Amino acid sequence: MKKCRILNPNISKEALQVYEYICGTYRNHIISGQQEDPREGCHDNEMEYIMEKTGKLPAIRGLDYIHNDFAGVNERAIKWWKEGGIVTICWHWGTPPNGIGYPSSQGSIDMEEALTEGTALHQAMLDRMDEAAEALKVLQDAKVPVLWRPLHEFDGAWFWWGKGGSECFIRLWRLLYERYTNYHHLNNLIWVLGYCGDVHNGWYPGDQYVDFIGADAYEEGIREEMYEKVAAIVGDEVPICYHENGPIPNPVQLAESKVPWAWFMTWHTIHIMEQNTPEYLREVYHNEYVITLDKLPSWT
Repeated sequence: MKKCRILNPNISKEALQVYEYICGTYRNHIISGQQEDPREGCHDNEMEYIMEKTGKLPAIRGLDYIHNDFAGVNERAIKWWKEGGIVTICWHWGTPPNGIGYPSSQGSIDMEEALTEGTALHQAMLDRMDEAAEALKVLQDAKVPVLWRPLHEFDGAWFWWGKGGSECFIRLWRLLYERYTNYHHLNNLIWVLGYCGDVHNGWYPGDQYVDFIGADAYEEGIREEMYEKVAAIVGDEVPICYHENGPIPNPVQLAESKVPWAWFMTWHTIHIMEQNTPEYLREVYHNEYVITLDKLPSWT
């Protein structure tokens, strides 16, 4: 692995710390992650379950702007960072102009129109981008770095941002990156590009727009073929993560293999509680190859 390159020259001190830490642990450890349940009143279910079964907590907490609950998500993100954890946020972005929630994220729009300056749909899309940007600014002001994972599973064609094809997606990703980095000056973001499990070629927006990269799957195994497909796109320039999973990949097998996922992010509800036995969870969270919350460095 070559030394990680810094994408944003104005990256915040805190984001740089997290970025360099992940680069430093890559190929030597896997960082544990857990996505929270986005439903009201259920946000801590997964963390409490993992603590009950293992006596430990994951290093990374996954959050989602899915319901436009920006204030609530930010509150939990700030709390997690203050407790020493790493924050990652995805966004099941409802279909522009006004869609909210998971079903809306699977809708369709005219992507050419949405990407054409001067159209009402383009402006509506920018307005929604800016709404989320304002939420991310709150985290920047609180000095919280974010593994920012927007527009995920783009090559799976089930979300609106992927249904227009690879060319439109690349334009959209670059637009979002440029608007957040150069217009909103969000320097607390570490950009994570998340493929689906099939990892289709032709969707990569370019090295200058991606900090970390990954793929996801909900089947058992360490997913060597999936890892190699991603590695074939970026080589050894970019750390590769398992950005969503059901069964947690076996850390013993990972340590013995050439599949050095940077982190895993177990999905919420049934995926953590039914696809991983309590006994296996304890094995994972107590394995030396796995970095849990208590093993993270002090960020101050």
